[in-house]
Formats: sequence, C-alpha cells, structure tokens
Amino acid sequence: MQNSVQNLITIKKKIEDRLNDLGKSKSPKIIAVSKTFPIEKIHPLIDCGHLDFGENKVQESVDKWSNIKSKNKNINLHFIGKLQRNKVKYVVKIFDYIHSVDNEKLAKKISEEMKSANRNIKIFIQVNIGQESQKSGVDLKNLDKLFSFCKQINLNVIGFMCLPPEKDDPKKYFIEMESLAKKYDLKDLSMGMSSDYLHAIEYSSTFIRIGSDIFGKRN
Repeated sequence: MQNSVQNLITIKKKIEDRLNDLGKSKSPKIIAVSKTFPIEKIHPLIDCGHLDFGENKVQESVDKWSNIKSKNKNINLHFIGKLQRNKVKYVVKIFDYIHSVDNEKLAKKISEEMKSANRNIKIFIQVNIGQESQKSGVDLKNLDKLFSFCKQINLNVIGFMCLPPEKDDPKKYFIEMESLAKKYDLKDLSMGMSSDYLHAIEYSSTFIRIGSDIFGKRN
C-alpha cells in the first residue's frame, strides 16, 4: 500500500477516535493538499476513492488536473490559496470550491466568470481571524459587509475559512469561527491543517486541509 493511502487511513482513524471522544458522529471532509506534488504521487489516493484535493497555483492545477477531471467528474478541486482576479476565469473552469474570497472585487469577478462558464462554485469567505497584517482574509469589522455583498450577487457562500496565527493556541480562534458560522447560519467551516485538525473538528470544522501528514514533507 502506498504511503499516502496508509497515511490517509491513519488520519481517518484518528478523526474517528476523536469524534467518539467528543460524542460527535459527522466526519469532516479531508482535503488532500496536493499542491507542488506531481500527479503520480496523487494517483494512489484517487485509485483508493479519495475525491477532495487542494491546490493553490492556477497553472499547475490546470496542467495536473484537466485530464483527470474530464474522466472523473466526482473529483472535487479546492482552491485554497490567494486568488488574483486575472486568474479567476481559469479557476472557475476547473475548481469546485474556492476557500479564499476576502474582498468585494474578487467576489464580483468570480460571480461574473461563473455566469459566463455556467458553473456554480461553492465559496468560503476567508476571515483574518488573528488580525495579522501579512495574511489574507477579511477583517472581522468588514465581514458583515462582504457577506451581504456576496449574497447580493448570488455567490454560493457555504462557510468561512481561517488560518489561525501559527504561534498561538488555535483553539480560541476555532471557537470564534464556530460562533461566526452560527451567527451567519452557515453549515461549513474550512479550518484545521496537519498540525491542528483534531482541535478544529472539536469546534465544528467540516473541511480540513491536510498536506504533509498525507504526502510527506514538501521539497
């Protein structure tokens, strides 16, 4: 069995054990963050039935996934990086989820390109939950305005996404994100990575983004 497949099985078992401890039953979707990894490293996961993969470079994604997605319509591609407006038309053609909407201009461009391509992509609004100047994401004080705008232009906003500060305990940020999702009546939260996904599911994360714990260290 390939390492990546065994690693995914191990992660699923850890999640199952954690959910049992918490008295919860609904497992989050695991996004295998395949950015920078060649397609031959990804194929074993596809062959074992895994469907959700995360990328953050547009051209790399188009080169890697166009052929595979044309043959396997069930695969979900998640765009998880900072998205520039001039790349939106390419993202809309191949991705099923965008996790990084953080401003009105980007939201408007996505809406326009979706209409043009006749696609309905699921959207997460990225929240700068730690108020870090070097990170993307909408500030909490501007979240209400952006959320309203996205609804006004008929974007399919399903949830919020966050990247907690690396040096802080992520739990306090996950608690805050869980509260935000309830406040806005959203079912989904994209939060939790290799280092903190077991904490994230404690606070209702429904999509966790795992790269190195599945594929190993990047070069």
